[in-house]
Amino acid sequence: MAEPVRCEVADGIAILTLDNPPLNVVFRGLTEALDRALAAIEADASVQAVVVTGAGTRAFCAGSDIAEFQPLMQPGRIGPGKLELQHRVFARLDGLPKPTIAAVNGLAFGGGLEIAVCCDLLVADETARFALPEIKLGVFPGSGGPVRVTRRIGAGRAKEMMFLGEPIDAATALAWGLVNRVARQGSALDAALDIARTLTRRPPLALALCKQAIDLSFDMSEDAAIAAALPLSERVFTSAESKEGVRAFLAKETPRFPNALHFDSKD
Repeated sequence: MAEPVRCEVADGIAILTLDNPPLNVVFRGLTEALDRALAAIEADASVQAVVVTGAGTRAFCAGSDIAEFQPLMQPGRIGPGKLELQHRVFARLDGLPKPTIAAVNGLAFGGGLEIAVCCDLLVADETARFALPEIKLGVFPGSGGPVRVTRRIGAGRAKEMMFLGEPIDAATALAWGLVNRVARQGSALDAALDIARTLTRRPPLALALCKQAIDLSFDMSEDAAIAAALPLSERVFTSAESKEGVRAFLAKETPRFPNALHFDSKD
C-alpha cells in the first residue's frame, strides 16, 4: 500500500499531502504516516515552512474512516485504539516550531477539519466546505476540535457547527475567522505556497518564538502570558537574526536571514 501521507521538501518548504483516495479519510495508518512525516520535518533544519493539503480535488480530508469505529465502540477501546494516537500526532502538528499552512481543497469534515485547525494559517479554495458532523453519529469531535475550533471562531459559532453538524462554505468560514484567506477555485495550494515562500524569507527563530508567545495566551492569564513572553523577546532581540535585520534596515538593504532554525543557538 502506498504511503497515505506524502512529504516533499524543496526550497525550504515541506508539502505534506494526505493521500487516501477518494476522500483522504483518516485511518490509523494515515495518522501514523503523518507522525513519521512530522518527525522528519522536525529533524530537517532546512524546512522553514510547512504546507498541509489533500490529494485530488474532492477533499482535503473528509474525516475519519467510519469502518474503524465498530470494533472501538466498547468501554476502554476508543482511546488506545484511535484517539490517544490522534491526540499526540495532531498536537505534534499544532506545536511544530515552524509555521504551518493548511491548503484546504474540497471537504474538510470531522477529523479533517481537526487536522486543518492544527495549522497556523488556513487557505481555502472558494469551493471548500467545512463541517464537524460527528453529532449525527451520536458522538462529538474527539481529536481537539472542541478546543481548537472554538479558539478560532468562539463558543457560539463552534457550538453551532458541533450541535447542528451542518457544513459551512468558504465565505462563511472566512467571515467567522476559521480560515485566513479564500483562493479562487483550484488555487488553494498555490496561494498557500505563496505565503510559505514569504515565510522562508522571514527570520526562523523569531517566527518560532512569536508562535510560542501567541500560544501562551491560551494557556495562562493575560498577565502571566505577557510575563512569560518577555524572555522570548529577550532572546530574539539578542539573536543574530535581529542584528542582521537592524543592520539591513539602517543600510536600506534586504536582510539576509539564516535559512535554518537552530534552537540551541545562543547568538
